[in-house]
Amino acid sequence: MQFKNSEGQWDYVALAALFLLAFSFLFGGASQNYALRLSLIELASLPLLVLAAAHIVQTRGWREHRFALALLSVVLAIPLIQLIPLPPALWTRLPGRDELVLALDLVGLVPGWAPMSLTPDRTWGSTLALAPPAALFLAALTMSNVLGERLAQFCIAAAIAGILLGTAQLASGGDDLYLWNWAHTGVLTGSFANRNHLASSLLVTLPFAMIFGAATLRRRERRNSALWLAALFAGLVVVAIAATRSRTGITLFAPVMAISLIAAWIAAGRGRPNPSLLVMVGSVGAALTVVVVLALPPILARFDSDRPEERFERWPLMAEAAQTYLPLGSGIGSFDTVYRSVEPLEELDGRFFNQAHNDYLETWLEAGWLGIAVLLAFLVWYSRRTWTAWKAPPSREGDLQRAASIGIGVLLLHSFVDYPLRTMTLAVVFALCCGLLEWARRPYQNR
Repeated sequence: MQFKNSEGQWDYVALAALFLLAFSFLFGGASQNYALRLSLIELASLPLLVLAAAHIVQTRGWREHRFALALLSVVLAIPLIQLIPLPPALWTRLPGRDELVLALDLVGLVPGWAPMSLTPDRTWGSTLALAPPAALFLAALTMSNVLGERLAQFCIAAAIAGILLGTAQLASGGDDLYLWNWAHTGVLTGSFANRNHLASSLLVTLPFAMIFGAATLRRRERRNSALWLAALFAGLVVVAIAATRSRTGITLFAPVMAISLIAAWIAAGRGRPNPSLLVMVGSVGAALTVVVVLALPPILARFDSDRPEERFERWPLMAEAAQTYLPLGSGIGSFDTVYRSVEPLEELDGRFFNQAHNDYLETWLEAGWLGIAVLLAFLVWYSRRTWTAWKAPPSREGDLQRAASIGIGVLLLHSFVDYPLRTMTLAVVFALCCGLLEWARRPYQNR
């Protein structure tokens, strides 16, 4: 795997990006209770952040990506703004602070200067956690298509390693090979603590593998090893998602596979489908047959439940809490504290609801209308870049952008019912996909 630029010199930005990706896959597979491992990833992102930012400034690359960089700046600014100390005459008048003021009054304390966030320590932690994805996004803007391919191929290799680790986890029959004490044991999780997040990581990497394999047909390469590897990987993804028994992964698989096949057809040169392209379809069909024969009952059991989904029942309560803190929000990272303050007594038990299992609703609660405005601006950016990428003719750059758009879409859809981007591994991969897709802003004829 070469990481040299067009002049034959080592590309240190790409090497630092590879280093960060490796750290993220090794230590970033959980979304909570991993402060030490998270700090390692954050430290690993600092060299990349400096190198990539310096490169963009020196080459004036920021001119080409003004909107995307402005959007990233606002994302980074929101938690920092929430940490600015405010005088008591101001913060005590913010919506939702009445109970806090009353508590101070009951214990005889005079309100002093305080930030907008109800949990400044967690808001600060969330700010630091934005460094790795921000660094990789900036790095992707500086790279050539070849280096972007190398990083995407590393993600595929990491996904395969995760499948192999998960296979060993199932074969061992115990908990020794699970990397996290609170992992979903008894199912395939790989380097993740949550089976849903492993399933999402596989679905994000699937379109990249398929376009890499199909592109060999367009380039008429004599050796079609990439095509066969893509077919094998597609079959492995089918079996692995079935082994995770992730309802989200199983639900998203069919549309992701269908769109990935379209992207592969474009990568192969459009026109009449090449018979060799059916190798991937056959591999998926064979894997689905194996799953149906051997593992269909336990998969169906995951969807067969008379009890209503708990997260859906709690969303109205979260929406009501979010209304209390509008328009500014309660502070990034404050969900757990806020929810515990409004949780009905009859729902208290040994379990706890650590996240909203809906990142859009949680953003509304923590960041208010500004957070929703940033989300809408991101969706506008994503829609425009995706439209441009899918209109472009087959090319190495266009193939990467189409695969990246699918990967981003997977995580955006998953965020409606879970919190995949609060897992550092997926956040960094998401940032890589955004960086690859951002290059679609340039008209194809000017590339």
